[in-house]
Order: sequence, then C-alpha cells, then structure tokens
Amino acid sequence: MAAPRKGEAEILAAPRKGEGELSPDFFQNEPSMRLLEGVAGILVVAAIFYDLFQSIILPRPAVGRLRLTPLVIRPLWRVWRWVGTRSSRIDKRENRLAIFGPMGLIILLTFWGLSLILGYGLIFDALRDQLHEAPTNFGTSLYFSATTLVPLSYGDIVPVGVPARLVTLLESATGVGLAALVITLLFSLYASFQDREELVVTLDALAGAPPSGVQILENAADHGMPEELKQTFDDWRRWSAAVLESHLAYPLLIWFRSSHDNEAWLNSFGAVMDAATLVLSTLEDIPDGPARLMYKVGGHLVEDVTWFFRLRQSTDPIVEREEFDQARDRLIQAGYRCKAPDQAWTEFSRLRSRYGSPLNQMAQFLAIIPAQWIGDRTYLPHVARRPRVRPKR
Repeated sequence: MAAPRKGEAEILAAPRKGEGELSPDFFQNEPSMRLLEGVAGILVVAAIFYDLFQSIILPRPAVGRLRLTPLVIRPLWRVWRWVGTRSSRIDKRENRLAIFGPMGLIILLTFWGLSLILGYGLIFDALRDQLHEAPTNFGTSLYFSATTLVPLSYGDIVPVGVPARLVTLLESATGVGLAALVITLLFSLYASFQDREELVVTLDALAGAPPSGVQILENAADHGMPEELKQTFDDWRRWSAAVLESHLAYPLLIWFRSSHDNEAWLNSFGAVMDAATLVLSTLEDIPDGPARLMYKVGGHLVEDVTWFFRLRQSTDPIVEREEFDQARDRLIQAGYRCKAPDQAWTEFSRLRSRYGSPLNQMAQFLAIIPAQWIGDRTYLPHVARRPRVRPKR
C-alpha cells in the first residue's frame, strides 16, 4: 500500500467538522440537558418554598434537616463577629455588631429572591421553545424570570406554550406571596423585639446595668420591696414563655441586640435566673414559690435554646466558690437570713449547672457585653475603678 503523500497525513488526522467538539448550542438543544435544567430548577424552587415555610409560616421551631437559613446566617455572623470585635472601644464594637440583625434580614430576603429567580430561570431555560422570542442564552432566561417575579415584564418575551404559561403564572403568584410574607415577617420580628426589650429596660432600676442577680435581691431588701421581687419573677416567667415561642420560631431575633448601653436580653434573663436560684438555694426568710416557677420556665427556655444551637452540655455552674461566698455575704449585709455556706453552695451549684454553661456559651457566641457570672469573666463592670494617679514630674 502506497504511503500517503505530503499533506495527506495532516488532512486525515484533522477531526472532521462536528467530530470531537461541542457546538455552541449543544446544551440548549440537547433534550437531556433541558430535562436536567428543569429538574434542577424545580428542586431549587421547592427548597426555597420549604425554607420560607419553616422560617416564616411555621409557628414553632423547625426540626427538619433541610434548613437553608442557618446555613446562610451563622457563617456570616462568625465573619461579622470577627470584624466587629476588632475594635477595643465597647461603643464602636456594639454599634457594629448591632447592624447584623437588620442586615441579616435583608440578606435572607435577597437570598430567597435570587434563589427563586435562579430556580424559575432554569425552568424557563428548559422550556425556551415555548417562549417568544425564545431566549438565546441562560442569561436571557434569568432576565425573564426576574421580570416575572418582581413583576416588571415589558412584553419582550411572552410565554406561548401551556407549561410555560403555567410556570409564568406560578412565578408571578410567588412574587406576590413573597412580598406578603416579607411584610408579615417584618411586623412579627419588630413586635416581638419590642415586647422583649420592654422588660429588659425596666429591669435596670432593680438589677443595674449590666444586670446582676445579687443586685436584684439587694435592692429589693434595701428599699423594702418584697412584692416587687415577686412581681419581677412573675413578669419574667411570662417573658421567658414569650421568648421561647418567638425566638425559636424566628431565630433571627436572637441577633437583634438591645438598643441601650450595657444591656442585653441574655444578661437580663440570666440575672433574673440567678436571683431565683439564690432564693431557692441560699435565702431562708422569703417565699420561694414565684422563684421556683421562674426557674422552671426559664430552664425550659435554656433547654430549647441549647437544643436549637447545639450547645455543649456541661454541669459546670460557671461560678467559683469564692464568688458565691462574696454574694452570700452581700445578701447577709442586705438583711437576709441565709443557709449554711456549704449547704447553700451545694444547692446553688446544682441548680445553676442546669443553665450556667449554656448561657455562657450563648453570651460568647453573640459577643454580648459581659455581666456578673455571664460572659467574659475578666471584665468586672460592677467593681468601681480606682482613679488614676498622675505621675509627678
């Protein structure tokens, strides 16, 4: 057999037209790729619908594994917390961290809207033959999906097939429904936030700022207000039940910080729990019924928050024996009759081990300003600082 002449080898080795390469419209004309696009779009839309149902409509904590909202908010919070805590000034740090709650709401709404546009865009791209003019690329399908969801359609692309028309109607209804859900979420969040902060602000007069459970009992004794102490336990028991329902149904509320200096809803709740624990474990001369009810309802709130955020279980009361003895001495000076030190400490550590570690973990996770027995133990806001002495020249 004669060898090929010069140039014939290159011609034979060169791929023929259409062989070994994909045409530019391969992914648009291949039926299997269109089917994959349609299935992917349906899955994206279904996942967002499910997340909206769990985050806004369902009036209880969501327990399903497919929860997109925590996957968006928690990583962003870790980054924002790192940025916010870079400042050494407390006021600047608090201003930065306080932005995250409202900003997280905007991020969630943007995430839901863009995901729906993407999902419906994939479906429209799979049904491009039923649109006039037919989209020439995926970007045009996203454009038609966005103008349908908002809606801002200019009529440049019109559905002509029955499936495309049904999908268009469904996306238009989704846009209206999403707007209604956003308004509902805003009203629910800010109503729950105001209800939560009302008692946090009023507790300052009794507990100080930052709040302290020991100071609650001291003020109640110094000013002769046993009824005020009972009313405080009753009010905060109802507050705990309300926060248990609202903050687990709408977890974004946990990142909404108090608007006043040296205040945090977690610290105020911890101070009331500490006061109730001291009444149950240390004091002898006052009725413990309201404190016991407060402790039970507050413990329920702590248990659910521990489960929701997957906090570490610990039996550490987070309070040293020396700190407890100092608190007991302050209560004796305030006029209370107290139990024996060892007996009181054993009961106090047992009761506080139920909620001490979860509260401390939450305070560190949210970077809240520390209070007595909660948060960073190196910060002592209740200890008066010594005045600076200028050095002599």
